Amino acid sequence: MAELSTLARPYAKAAFDHAKEQNAINEWEDFLLMASDIVRDDAFIGLLHNPAIVASQKTSVLMDVYTSQRPNNSTLAQTLQTAASQGVDVSAAAQVLAGSKHLTANKALSNFISQLSDNNRLSLLPEIYAHYSKLKSQELKQIDAYITSAYPLTEPQRKSLQESLAISTGSIVILHESVDPSLLGGATIKVGDKFTDGSVRGKLKQLKTQLTA
Repeated sequence: MAELSTLARPYAKAAFDHAKEQNAINEWEDFLLMASDIVRDDAFIGLLHNPAIVASQKTSVLMDVYTSQRPNNSTLAQTLQTAASQGVDVSAAAQVLAGSKHLTANKALSNFISQLSDNNRLSLLPEIYAHYSKLKSQELKQIDAYITSAYPLTEPQRKSLQESLAISTGSIVILHESVDPSLLGGATIKVGDKFTDGSVRGKLKQLKTQLTA
């Protein structure tokens, strides 16, 4: 995993630098997320490791799936399976997919995927996306705050919490909320390596510890 991270880092940096220069940071993040989903699809994994399919075809297939507006996981599989059931070679199916463009993909995105494919690095896309997201957060001074509460937060609670965290961290705070009734009341907050347990369950555990100490 560490090796994959090391290999992915320069690609993520190059993508982010270009996106920043073109004022397209969000567009590239969305693209990398979708591309990561595509290369994890079982059907695409099979295509990826098929020696009969050249790098340019892999690039074309990935970009076609991307431009067809986030298909569900079965779209690619069904296309290739149908071709196989009809006796069509998978490489030929790839050519069919590559030729059925629904939208015009951004040239820079296509070139990026082409470079990855030429270097047999398409499988790095999930790691590239992870590094890219970190670079974006650092650039925009964003942090993720994971809030688990006993009950869903109200809008005033959410706004107050977000503002308090923004002041204490000096960053734009992105809240990730979940509900856990077993907390009984209150909430837990995780920001980076810091964890704050303000739940009723946590306070009861703390009290129990103090009484038995």
